[in-house]
Amino acid sequence: QVQLVESGGGLVQAGDSLRLSCVASGRTFSSYDMGWFRQAPGKEREFVATISKSGGRTSYAASVKGRFTVSRANARNTVYLQMNSLKPEDTAVYYCAAGWTGGSRPVGYDFWGQGTQVTVSS
Repeated sequence: QVQLVESGGGLVQAGDSLRLSCVASGRTFSSYDMGWFRQAPGKEREFVATISKSGGRTSYAASVKGRFTVSRANARNTVYLQMNSLKPEDTAVYYCAAGWTGGSRPVGYDFWGQGTQVTVSS
């Protein structure tokens, strides 16, 4: 069992930056691919970014590529999402997830955090 706790969300203006953090419990953090997803009101949960177990491979949604960077610190059981040049359409609840399979679909993840709200004003 893995428990995930996100932090770092908030209210910012368009063009600003935020860094989200997700801390995992347990000793098996490095055994999981980690993903970030987001869900805006009235919309389905969508993929944002993923990072492999060792951190050697990353993948991003087209909508955030070049603006967001996912990274992880296995020694600290933490995954990060650095978000730059934020846009109003980035407004959503952001979730981190851990999974053996990973990938860009929610089904690849076994454990989810409670989410953190990111609001970008224009």
